[in-house]
Amino acid sequence: MEAVFGHLRGAIERGEYVVGDKLPSEAELCRTLEVSRPVLREALRALQAMGLTVSKTGRGTFVVANTVEDPTFGDYAASDLLEVRRHVEIPVAGYAALRRTPEDLDHLTHLLDRMERETDTTAWVALDTVFHLAVAEASRNPVFRRVIEEIRDALARQSAFLNELGDRREQSNCEHRAIVEALIDGSEPDAVEAMSHHLHRVEATLTDIVRPQRTDIPPTEGRPEA
Repeated sequence: MEAVFGHLRGAIERGEYVVGDKLPSEAELCRTLEVSRPVLREALRALQAMGLTVSKTGRGTFVVANTVEDPTFGDYAASDLLEVRRHVEIPVAGYAALRRTPEDLDHLTHLLDRMERETDTTAWVALDTVFHLAVAEASRNPVFRRVIEEIRDALARQSAFLNELGDRREQSNCEHRAIVEALIDGSEPDAVEAMSHHLHRVEATLTDIVRPQRTDIPPTEGRPEA
């Protein structure tokens, strides 16, 4: 999927498909790229999340931009989602460390064990959103949980996007484990630090996907000066 996404994104950014153009049909793309329809559809969803295309039912997929500005996950732009998460989930982790119950810790530990065993991306993403809801639940403040519930669909879309294009699952599992260990220890500073690190890595991976470092620029060392 990553290869198909990269191919189509590159074609759009190079101007092979310009704004207003309709991409070839799914059948034609599958045949040309030699991939299955599910793989192609995942790549097309990623292009749409990036804001490069829009899919119109019964009409096809159309190019709406040739550069990536701010990916959208459901109803929310990535920048807005990350801003809210920093202001909500970091303090939530601190409160959870102080207020969690033995039942909360059992639930979170069970979720972690399931996530570390899970190999299916779709199932893992579902568990990921449940994990963040469970941390909010452990804060014992229903308003925090309501906020996370409101952005749950966007979180799932973002998580799927990062896992498909950024290979985040194993790293996320380690970061989630650090959060739960801080909650078990009842350490507010450690919980805040663990959640801060987790969200920083989410943002860094997203940035790497949206604005990848160019590797096709020759080094300047040794060139004659103009």
